[in-house]
Amino acid sequence: MSAAGAPPQSHDGAQYRRLFGLDIHLTPVFVISSITIVAFVLGALVFREAATGVFKDTREWLTTNLDWFFMSAANLVVLFCLYVAVSPLGRVRLGGADAKPEYTNTTWLAMLFAAGVGIGLLFFGVAEPVYYLKNPPLGIPSGTEAAAIAGIAATTFHWGLHGWAIYGVVGLALGYFAYNRGLPLTIRSAFHPLFGDRVWGWPGHVIDTFAIFAGLFGLATSLGLGVQQVTSGFNYLFDIPAGVSTMVVMILAITAIALISVLTGIDVGIKRLSQFNVILALMLLLAVILLGPTGYVLRGIAQGLGGYLVRIGPLSNWIGREDTGFLRDWTTFYWAWWFAWAPFVGTFIARISKGRTVREFVVFVLLMPTILCLLWFGVFGGTAFHQHLVEGYAGVTGNVEAWNLEIALFKMLDRLPAPVLLSSVAMLLTIVFFVTSSDSGSLIIDTIAAGGRIDAPVAQRVFWCTIEGLVAIALLLGGGLEALQAASLATGLPFAVVLLGMAFCVWRGLRAEVRESP
Repeated sequence: MSAAGAPPQSHDGAQYRRLFGLDIHLTPVFVISSITIVAFVLGALVFREAATGVFKDTREWLTTNLDWFFMSAANLVVLFCLYVAVSPLGRVRLGGADAKPEYTNTTWLAMLFAAGVGIGLLFFGVAEPVYYLKNPPLGIPSGTEAAAIAGIAATTFHWGLHGWAIYGVVGLALGYFAYNRGLPLTIRSAFHPLFGDRVWGWPGHVIDTFAIFAGLFGLATSLGLGVQQVTSGFNYLFDIPAGVSTMVVMILAITAIALISVLTGIDVGIKRLSQFNVILALMLLLAVILLGPTGYVLRGIAQGLGGYLVRIGPLSNWIGREDTGFLRDWTTFYWAWWFAWAPFVGTFIARISKGRTVREFVVFVLLMPTILCLLWFGVFGGTAFHQHLVEGYAGVTGNVEAWNLEIALFKMLDRLPAPVLLSSVAMLLTIVFFVTSSDSGSLIIDTIAAGGRIDAPVAQRVFWCTIEGLVAIALLLGGGLEALQAASLATGLPFAVVLLGMAFCVWRGLRAEVRESP
């Protein structure tokens, strides 16, 4: 299909300038977002005590007053994805009828999985199901087998269809307008049906700037969680201090590694690290299955799947809920976090999904990661359940109740054979997930900031990779986990509105494509 609404040559007002001896691609989006984010980092570091209070108040206000909006938005995008998958719109192929996929299914899944959820699985894989064992949703009795089943179901709810539908809408919209309509691979392109050529002006600059803020702070949240877990693991295994100073050093070191990967590009650094990640994760998963209570875990996975399918409706409803702690502290935060990550992961998924049909894209992007998340939480959470309910081991539950979530994984592995080896593999996996997230995140944020160009100067990719690490440091110093959650909530809110608009625009585009096709 011919390009429609293609942008003028200088649509982003960009110029190449020499700053400090480096070529910089100056767009309004790059200038505004970079200055604002640098000012945020400096302000959070200089006024740490005030920043802590602001983050706390922001988190409480958003979760208390806007839980209904985040819940509604997440439900709508799931319904939208299911609709386009089963409707005639699903026949449309990203890139045109003759386009072929650039990556095998295995590599495709590895890259989107590593970029999309990697660090979170390690941090919450044990801690979240165990938390729900003691604090189950929907009025289920605490500490029972029913609570254990609900724990797997509720965790899968937070990491399953809803989250991946949020990613899927962004990836589908960008993939369609970039590969079928010839527009730049940037968030504003999806809004051409609404704004026309005005999207290349300030309306588009605002949209892309929101996307960069959301993506950067969502990514910083994951990096902050990841470094908390790595430093806690080093402390638990090797008695290395796990204070803030160690976390800062760790972030700087891993960011430096990510910079090397950034310079090698998507087909070398990200692709190879993602494949290594998935292989290592599957090895760890298999080891826990075989070394742990295998039968108990497999039954728990089956029961968790059933619980997820039965409870997805009640968990998606916010009206009349009495478990407001679960609804606001967990579900609302998760949906905001997924929305915040969506510009980065969705754009990345679009980059690697050319040649897929819409139906194949939706089914693969939503279902395959959901199944993998169910397996992961069923194995790690189920093993911890057995240790508590059957063996009487309180090491995991005690730390989770004390809110030492980052140590829960290592406490669980401590009860299995070769605990030091398994914990070392888990830490290595967290570090590599850290690198792939930072690598792919800086690549995508740079693409958005450069107006959709994938050949922006290397200096800019280095800049964004460095900024990601600095934002994570600023948030950790300015309030820890609460600050990380507040940042995701605050930046996820405006992008949730943007994402709903993207769903409408891609629906219009796909409908026109089907009507025009023979």
